[in-house]
Amino acid sequence: MTRSFTLAELGWASDFLRQLDLDELSAIPCRIAAVHRSRVEALSAAGPLSLTPPPGLSTGEITVGDWALSDGVRLLRILDRRTCLARRAAGTGAARQLIAANVDTLFVVTSCNADFNPARLERYLALARAAGVAPVILLTKADLASDPEAWRERANAVDRRVAVRLIDATAQEASMTLSDWCRPGQTVALAGSSGVGKTTLANALTGAAEATAPIREDDAKGRHTTTGRHLRPITCGGWLIDTPGMRELRLTDAGEGIAAVFDDIDDLARSCRFTDCTHRREPGCAVQAALAEGRLDPGRLTRWEKLRREDRHNSATLAEAHARDRAFGRMVREVLRDKHRRRRDF
Repeated sequence: MTRSFTLAELGWASDFLRQLDLDELSAIPCRIAAVHRSRVEALSAAGPLSLTPPPGLSTGEITVGDWALSDGVRLLRILDRRTCLARRAAGTGAARQLIAANVDTLFVVTSCNADFNPARLERYLALARAAGVAPVILLTKADLASDPEAWRERANAVDRRVAVRLIDATAQEASMTLSDWCRPGQTVALAGSSGVGKTTLANALTGAAEATAPIREDDAKGRHTTTGRHLRPITCGGWLIDTPGMRELRLTDAGEGIAAVFDDIDDLARSCRFTDCTHRREPGCAVQAALAEGRLDPGRLTRWEKLRREDRHNSATLAEAHARDRAFGRMVREVLRDKHRRRRDF
């Protein structure tokens, strides 16, 4: 990417400018376009930059979409984020993995076939709402479905407040369909499982030509064709952050997002007689009453309970890890102070 962009085109706004101290006004504002093991690529009004993070800041604490200050060679610091999409990292650790920052809209991509999964959609919607990002559901492969409108209704039923679009992931049509969210200075991100057409859609929005992989006919799943996150300009304006297909999207610190997606159940739970109601057999349980009257889908209740349990567990585990890190830091500082005192006494 060789062309230059103005700060406004990159998404710079007054709330980022207000974070600068007087002695930082001479620094170069830039936006992180890619993160590597020991350096980051960034875009600035003067052109692309390749930057080395300062001591004490690992690339794991930087994500695509971040705004930063640099001196042209080194990254000086990351500015506070407007929004931040993150999950609990895959594996057995308790780390929080950053996905993208300063995103305005999350395009949750699924397809009109066996990939469609309400539980997965609810998980992505909770992720977006927890981050303060507006979600939009995109349904691909509608041209292969016998009744595309039936798939649209299924997506609408997940959350009727979320916009749903049937999308043909070909060049001009995709840009036209999604133009309301792809305006200059706006940033969108693509998320969804592998094989749903994210790479094809990304190519249509950006004018790129990346390889795509076929999907398996038996379960509609594909291979990962996007292996990293990059900030890329959209042909009709705005910016795209594509993300690799995520086999695991484990929520953490997403309580508010889950409550927003399941606000109907959340409202019922607040009407229960007891504030610590488990919604099992307690008298005066509004949730059980709604189930008995057919006003609440049992499957939706099960998914709400599962996401809440998962988020509580992951958030608690992450908090414990932070507490251990803080305790270890205090211990190291105390050891160093003791050494310093002993040397001074001699």
